[in-house]
This record gives sequence, C-alpha cells and structure tokens, in this order.
Amino acid sequence: MKLGIVGLPNVGKSTLFNAITNAGAESANYPFCTIEPNVGVVSVPDERLDELAKMYNPQKYTPAVIEFVDIAGLVRGASKGEGLGNKFLSHIREVDSIVHVVRCFEDTDVMHVEGNVDPLRDMETINLELVFSDLEMVERRIDRTKKAMKGDKKFEAELELLDRVKAALENGAPARSIERTDDESALLSAMTLLTEKPVIYAANMSENDFKNGFQNNPHYQKLVEEAKKEGAEVLPICAKIEEELSGMPDDEKSVFLEDLGLEESGLDRLIKASYRLLGLISYLTAGTPEVRAWTITKGTRAPQAAGKIHSDFERGFIRAEVVAYKDLMACGNMAAAKEKGLVRSEGKEYVMQDGDIVLFRFNV
Repeated sequence: MKLGIVGLPNVGKSTLFNAITNAGAESANYPFCTIEPNVGVVSVPDERLDELAKMYNPQKYTPAVIEFVDIAGLVRGASKGEGLGNKFLSHIREVDSIVHVVRCFEDTDVMHVEGNVDPLRDMETINLELVFSDLEMVERRIDRTKKAMKGDKKFEAELELLDRVKAALENGAPARSIERTDDESALLSAMTLLTEKPVIYAANMSENDFKNGFQNNPHYQKLVEEAKKEGAEVLPICAKIEEELSGMPDDEKSVFLEDLGLEESGLDRLIKASYRLLGLISYLTAGTPEVRAWTITKGTRAPQAAGKIHSDFERGFIRAEVVAYKDLMACGNMAAAKEKGLVRSEGKEYVMQDGDIVLFRFNV
C-alpha cells in the first residue's frame, strides 16, 4: 500500500512525513523544499503478530508495511504547470490513496502561501487542481474514443462513462463520486485519474489544540463539515506531537499520549483509517521460521490470498488450514486448537477473514 502525502506548501507535510517514517526528509519554512518525492516505509503495528511471536519465538518477524510518499507542495495553477505542478501531479498518480494535509493551526512564525489560514480554501485549491488535471485527461480520452467509435461500436459504453465523468469534473466533483458498474470501475482504474483515488484529510493542529480538546478548533470543525459532503474522513493529527513521539522509547510514548488524553499515536490512527479506506485486511502465517502479516483486499478468496505468498501457491492450491486468531490464543497453541476442532480445512471458495492464521496446502 502506497500513500501519497499532499497539501499546500508549509502545512506540515514534511514534518509529518519525517515523524512517521523517521526518513529525515528536508523540512524548511519556504515552498518547494521538497522537489523529489521522499519515500519511507513504515511497519504496520499489529498486536496479533506480537503475540504470535511470543508463542513461536520465530527466527524472522515480518509485519505488513505501508509506503509513504512525501509529495512536494502543490499551489494554485499546478494543473497548468505552476510551481513545478505537472511533475508533482504525476507523482500522485502512482499512489493508492491520498493523505491530504490541511493546516488548521495558527502560527505567525510559519508563513502561509496564501497569506492566512483557511482550511476550506486550501482544501478547494488542491482538489480543484486535481479536478482540472483529470478533466484535461478525460477530454483527450473522449476525443480518442470518438475516433475509435467510427469503426467499432463497443466504444459506445466507454464514451457514455467518460461523458458522465466529465460532467462531474466540470461541476467540481471528483471522479470517485459517480456511480459505476464493476466493469466501469476497472476502466476508470486503468486511467489513473487523480480524483478517483480515495482521500483522507489530515487536519494538522497544534499541540495546544490537542491538550485543550481538538474538537474545539474552529478550523477543524469547518473541515469536518466540508469533508462530510464528499463522504471523506478527517483525521485530527499534530505533526509536532508525532515528531516528539518518533524519538521516544515505547514506555515513554504511552505516558506522553496518556497525558494528552490519546489512546494511540496519529500514525496508528492513520494506518487504521487507510486500511478502512482501501478495504484492506491482514491474514497471518505463523511458525518457528517466521511469523508474518499479509495484506489483502476484503473479499479475497483463499487461492488468491495464497498467491500473495507465491504464484505457485495459487496455481497448485489444494486447501487452506485456517484457525481464527482469537481461537488460537484461547487454546494456547496449535495442537490444542486442532484437538478442539477449531482448525478448519477450507477450499477454493473460502473468503479470507481479518486475523485468519493460515497454512496453505498446494501441489505444483
């Protein structure tokens, strides 16, 4: 899973990226200090994997990972090339979803590219640039499709879909807002439209906002109301807090978060929100050689899940031996789970569940 962190210059993107990846991306109080996208890989925290490691004492521990891409600040006119915009927009096409950082804090020491803090304006600025870029792409695709239709009627359905997408974009709505069939979804996915990608809005607030209750921040409240209109989630976060947490040992982190009235870090909340947004779950494999988490899409059947490990597992799939994580923990070990009949033998039609612990049987 690859998440692109976007936003206007000086909203806290690179500070947040540095904090959650410890990758050391340059962060400075001026636009365009991030020109090439910085990339950092983060392990997905999973208590289930930690417990399995205690049970098996494995030689190797492999959590699922998320790749974060810090994309340079977009500005008004980016879709027309302003502020190195075309290059930055191309980087967004390569990610699975967008984390749109919106500044919701006041600080006279940190300049704002537009002169003042206004999350709704900033949100609209970025979204419109993505819309304009997509509109240009869709119009070119419509022209090509019309030419192809002269000799082939199968393009009529594609043209009808493109016309609907164009109408939505012209009204300022993202491509993801239109209703579509599974076939139409596949076509839109192949086009890599920017506004087809799911979005999480990260409301970057100050440490004082979190100490005093971030719900009281008027900028945050406005952002939540606006995001509701497009069915998007707003994640309250403080890049400075994440920066402080990144340098702390685990025992100090929990005390620090407790003092702020938080149960988990912004990074943990962002990862969980991203999994929900993309419809992802994890299944687990466990043994002395390795305990490991594998990320799949909800609804994935057993053979395709096996293919995540190796294509031979899918090609020669025989069955999956499955036990639910909670059942294994309640029994204490795999042998006890088998004795109680909690280890099931599942076939090709089995739909994987979050937290399944699996051993795939295959023959090639």
